[in-house]
Amino acid sequence: MVELLIGKKGTGKTKVLIENVNNAAAVANGNVVFVSNDTSRNMYDIKSAVRMYDTSEFEIKSWEEFLGFISGIISGNFDITNIFVDGTLKIVNHSMDGFEDFLKRIEEIGKKFNISFVLSVSIDAETAPEYIKKYA
Repeated sequence: MVELLIGKKGTGKTKVLIENVNNAAAVANGNVVFVSNDTSRNMYDIKSAVRMYDTSEFEIKSWEEFLGFISGIISGNFDITNIFVDGTLKIVNHSMDGFEDFLKRIEEIGKKFNISFVLSVSIDAETAPEYIKKYA
């Protein structure tokens, strides 16, 4: 499953995402993962049982590279149940080019490995492309 939390910057997506992370960590039968380009900003709001990954050290420049990053996390830990991503567009320098394919591919990965993905995306919900609204 892939779900997108969409809305303009400053609409409270991160707060909702962190609530979802902590709720998942409380009931998950596996590991919960939080990915962001600045995990230090939220590290005290997220339960210590959650595995946190900071993308800022890896200079991810494309959706393919980000997919590789996600795949690497999964390959190192086969009992992941949930992956949450904050500031998804920030991770790839706000590029929308390739985002639709990325979503399809993580949906396939989610089905294959039984992982739920929730991603926050700073985009106006009213003007978002249809492929984004499908996951919102």
